[in-house]
Amino acid sequence: MSGSATIVDTDTHVVEPADLWTSRLPKKWGDEVMHVRWDDLYDAEVWCIGDKVVTKAWTAAMWGWDEPFPSAPKTLADAHPATYDLTARLAAMDAGGLRVAVLYPNIAGLAFDPFVDHADPELAVAHVRAYNDFQLDWIEPARERFIPMAVVPYWDVPAAVEEIERSAGRGFGGIVTTGAPHKHGQPYLGDHHWDPLWSACRDTGFSVSFHAANGDMSEHIAIERIMLDGPAVTTTRASTAAFLDNGHQVTDLLTCGVLARFPELKFVTVESGLGWIPFVLESCDYHFKKSRVDREKPEFGDLLPSDLFRRQLYVNYWFEKLEPWHIDKVGVDNILFETDFPHPTCLYGDEVTRAIDNGLSSMSQEVQDKILWKNAAMLYGIDLS
Repeated sequence: MSGSATIVDTDTHVVEPADLWTSRLPKKWGDEVMHVRWDDLYDAEVWCIGDKVVTKAWTAAMWGWDEPFPSAPKTLADAHPATYDLTARLAAMDAGGLRVAVLYPNIAGLAFDPFVDHADPELAVAHVRAYNDFQLDWIEPARERFIPMAVVPYWDVPAAVEEIERSAGRGFGGIVTTGAPHKHGQPYLGDHHWDPLWSACRDTGFSVSFHAANGDMSEHIAIERIMLDGPAVTTTRASTAAFLDNGHQVTDLLTCGVLARFPELKFVTVESGLGWIPFVLESCDYHFKKSRVDREKPEFGDLLPSDLFRRQLYVNYWFEKLEPWHIDKVGVDNILFETDFPHPTCLYGDEVTRAIDNGLSSMSQEVQDKILWKNAAMLYGIDLS
C-alpha cells in the first residue's frame, strides 16, 4: 500500500451482547424478548424468541477463531474480545490501519426474519429501536471512529419512517434494509408503497444499504446441500451466491424507477464485491435501449441504468484484484473498501495491507485515496482532515 495511511472500512460488524435486548426492553414481555440460552442439540449458546431457536449465537464472532466456518465459538467467552469489546476492537482497527469503521448488524438486521415474523408487531419494532440505541451506546467512548447504520422495521412503513426520523442527527450514516422485500412477503422494491421510506431517507440525508444475505438464504444453505457437499463447499457456494443475490437487487434497483423518482438518494450494495457490476451495467444498458424503455417509462428521461449507477450507487470490495478496466466500468467515485470484520470472510491485521496491495497496487495514489477513504468521507459526510 503506497502513500495514504487513511482507510475507512465500510463494512464491519459488532457482535451483539447476550443482554442487548433483555436489558433494554420491558420485563413484561418475558421470554418473547430476544435472549441467549444454552442448547444441548446445538451444543452451543443460541439466540431465542420464546421457545424458538433463531440461530446459533456467536457464528459472527469468527475473527481469532482457529476453526473454519461453520465451526464457531460455543459461548461468547470463547470468542475474541475484538468481536464484541470496544477497546479490543479499536486495537484491531489500529493494527490494520483502519481510521473509521461503518457498523452493520448481525442478527438484528441482515435477513430480519426474527422480527418480520414476530407475532407482536409492537415488540418487533421495540427490538429494532433497542438495537439502534445499543449501537450508539457501544461507540460512545470513540464516536469519531465509527459510523453505525440504523436498522428500520421496513415491514411497517410508518414505523420505519418514525425510526428514521428518530435516528436523524444522532450519528448514523444511513439505514440498512432489504433489497429484496418481496422475499419477505412485502411489495416489490419499485412499488410506490416504499416512497415514504425513500422520502424520509432523502429528507434526513441518510443513505440506504443493501447488505449481502438480506434476501432468502434458505436455498443456499439447505440441509440437503450441506449433507451432499459438506460444510466447506456449502460455505463457499453460499457466500458467492449471496453476493450474486445483491446483483439481482442492484438490477432491480437500476430498472424499477426508484432512482429516477429520488435522484438525491444514495444506495450502497454491501459485502457483495464488484466484479459482477460491469456485466450488470452493460446488460441493463443494452436491454434498456433494445426494449425502448424510454417509450414506456418517460421518468428515466435520457438516463441509462449505468448513468443512474454512477449518480447514486456505491459498491465495496475487499478480496478482489482490481484492474484498470474495473475502475473504468464501475467508476472510481463509486467504489469503497471493506474488511467485513469479524465475519468468516473478513480481513484483519496485516491481511488488510496485503489485500489493498493486491487489489490496488496498479492504481494511482489519487485512485487509491478515493477508494480507501475519500468516497466514504463524501458519502457519509465525515471530516478526516
